[in-house]
Amino acid sequence: MQLATEFDVSDYIIAPDPGAVRLTRAVEGVDQNGELSQISVVEERPLTIFLNSQEIVTAMTIGDYPDYLALGFLRNQGMLLPDDEITRVEYDDDLETVVVRTARETSYEDKLKKKTRTSGCAVGTVFGDMMEGLEDVRLPQVSVRTSWLYDLAAKINRTPSLYLEAGAIHGTVLCRETRPLVYMEDVGRHNAVDKIAGWMLSENEEADDKILYTTGRLTSEMVIKTAMMGIPVLASRSGFTAWGVEIAREVGLTLIGRMRGQRFVCLAGEDRLVRDADPATVAVEGKKHRRKSASDEA
Repeated sequence: MQLATEFDVSDYIIAPDPGAVRLTRAVEGVDQNGELSQISVVEERPLTIFLNSQEIVTAMTIGDYPDYLALGFLRNQGMLLPDDEITRVEYDDDLETVVVRTARETSYEDKLKKKTRTSGCAVGTVFGDMMEGLEDVRLPQVSVRTSWLYDLAAKINRTPSLYLEAGAIHGTVLCRETRPLVYMEDVGRHNAVDKIAGWMLSENEEADDKILYTTGRLTSEMVIKTAMMGIPVLASRSGFTAWGVEIAREVGLTLIGRMRGQRFVCLAGEDRLVRDADPATVAVEGKKHRRKSASDEA
């Protein structure tokens, strides 16, 4: 199998922009030898999300795509219903707020009283019962070719990104077969996947034929968000949590982790894998393509 060694970012619908001025800044420090060192670090700033007149949450984010983040967060929390008519999305950069307005009157006072702090390097929040609405989810049982997984990993790992530029950040990529479509990054993996959800909602994008790739751990939160989005396959460079695996098996999500070079582990949906690629023919992942940092496992 011939894998791509380079990937043209113009093939993405949305690609990372590591050179964007507001996303990183240079900071001077002192290295292990006592010498001055200047590195690029990721910015994080608050974004307060409103649904109509009700303040919902303040998220710490890198600040790009606030409209997608707000829409995706509200959709994944079950606060935006599938048949809701979204009349406007208003972002105020000075006030660092985004307001999502719907034709339906909304009030989630009771739901907001119960919140769960989720795991991760940038702690997320889930309102209400984390499993609410998941009992009726049964994902389409689609086949996944291992050649797709290897090809996607090769392309994504070679895509210029904030992760490669500054580290301390997570990436989530919406894919179809061998094509990465939308690549979002943020300080928390939950934010990155919410941006994907927001883009899909805005574009009325179908989920049945998609693969979601993430650099973060496959936790219960990530599995639940992916399932609620209707995406049947979730893959990651990192590992799993037990509850994440249990939920994936229950809803029929194909769950693949520890994808590095020739290796991966499938803990849910193994019967849906089509092994059409010999791992021995896949190039070993080189350090020059991705810098491994502590944030890989966060």
